[in-house]
Amino acid sequence: MGSMLEEQALLAVGSNICDMDSDALEEILEVGGGGGGGGGGGVKWWARLFAWESRLLWQLSAASIIVSVFNYMLSFVTLMFTGHLSALELAGASISSVGIQGLAYGIMLGMASAVQTVCGQAYGAKKYAAMGIICQRSMVLLLGAAFLLSFLYYYSSAVLKAIGQSESIAEQGQVFARGLIPQLYAFALTCPMQRFLQAQNIVNPLAFMAVGVFSIHVLLTWLAIDVLKYGLVGASLTLSLSWWFLVIANWLYILISPSCKETWTGLSSKAFKGIWPYFKLTAASALMLTLEIWYNQGLVLISGLLPNPTISLDSISICMNYWNWDINFMLGLSAAASVRVSNELGAGHPRLTKFSVIVVNVTSISISVVFSAIILIFRVGLSQAFTNDAEVIKAVSNLMPLCAISVFLNGIQPILSGVAIGSGWQHIVAYVNLTTYYIIGLPIACLLGFKTSLGVAGMWWGMIIGVFLQTVTLIILTARTNWEKEVEKAADRLKQSANVESGDITIGNRLTGL
Repeated sequence: MGSMLEEQALLAVGSNICDMDSDALEEILEVGGGGGGGGGGGVKWWARLFAWESRLLWQLSAASIIVSVFNYMLSFVTLMFTGHLSALELAGASISSVGIQGLAYGIMLGMASAVQTVCGQAYGAKKYAAMGIICQRSMVLLLGAAFLLSFLYYYSSAVLKAIGQSESIAEQGQVFARGLIPQLYAFALTCPMQRFLQAQNIVNPLAFMAVGVFSIHVLLTWLAIDVLKYGLVGASLTLSLSWWFLVIANWLYILISPSCKETWTGLSSKAFKGIWPYFKLTAASALMLTLEIWYNQGLVLISGLLPNPTISLDSISICMNYWNWDINFMLGLSAAASVRVSNELGAGHPRLTKFSVIVVNVTSISISVVFSAIILIFRVGLSQAFTNDAEVIKAVSNLMPLCAISVFLNGIQPILSGVAIGSGWQHIVAYVNLTTYYIIGLPIACLLGFKTSLGVAGMWWGMIIGVFLQTVTLIILTARTNWEKEVEKAADRLKQSANVESGDITIGNRLTGL
């Protein structure tokens, strides 16, 4: 009987992959759970399922990658134009971008990732009306965080001096940071809206918005700096303005698009009810991502304290530039993984959730192997793209193998973090990050960097050790996960966070037999 059902499953997947829905595939996985009927049929069965999941993953991730990369490019282009002002102003803007803006963006992005968890699970459970409330609740909390972070931006000179920056650089950094205060409030609105749309698999419009705003930003930045000569203030205010264009574009789409008709039913006072359970998830999300972002950015800041800081900073900054391109690519893939996991958990599909995790990891590791190979093969050319200084080129070339290792780890670590977000494990991963990054990785980095002849390479080795330990921990955590229980947790989380009556939440009839 079992083999007959497996044959029927194989035939079902055979010719109409694009027409299959997740309910049907969950049933196929339930029937063929151990790997299919043996022989070539089993291989074909899994290959077709892999193709189905890959299609869904790339439909989400292609646009998500564009959104992630072009959002990053807004700051990247601003710093490029700032380099036309003076070395001092560029240094101030760069250190402010890493030390101040990076911290705030990490907090905002982390807090907004809770929207991916709860909205994604609500969408999978077909509780569409709850999604708008969740998005609004996130906006309320993020606006509160933006208000508190405004003081950090306004008095950023003292913070930059405290981490070892010179007075002149700190003052220029404060000028840049104060112009970015409006950007904080744009973060608070657009980050939840983007994740609200991603949770519904609405990603292509987000990609068009990101590319359109980036194009406008390049023009406005050129006008502000090269034509109107508004200097550092003009650069930062233009960056803030561009993020507000994203807010307006996202907001108009949500209000006008028929795709959001069921999920956005207007502003509601319900956003203020049951806010505490959601705040706990939000706080854990913020801590998780902030610890990750600051761990990598802290490497750049600490490198400035090494002997011969100019070469150290130049070489590691160039390598981190390539690493940032890769990580933003992988963050787009991570966002897609988070949506797939949260959707399937909300829909009550434990087996399909597990299968999605396998497919996205195989895909990301394959991509990272290619990226790592490119970095190793073209490491001298990649160094020369940024500088003509022979000493810096040599230093960058020596660091490129470490960059390649980091890029390979990026094929696993961010994806597993995306799975964690989709599953609602943020509080667990926050503890993992704190232990592996700051209790183990950072001390080793400082020891190797300052107490051995390795210098900046020693610091990077310390960072790699921390990321490797975190990755291994997440692999073990994911491999040992009971996805049936995660489905039940998703239903409970939705009841608490979305303030939905318990009778409205179901976790799938098939779970009753598990």
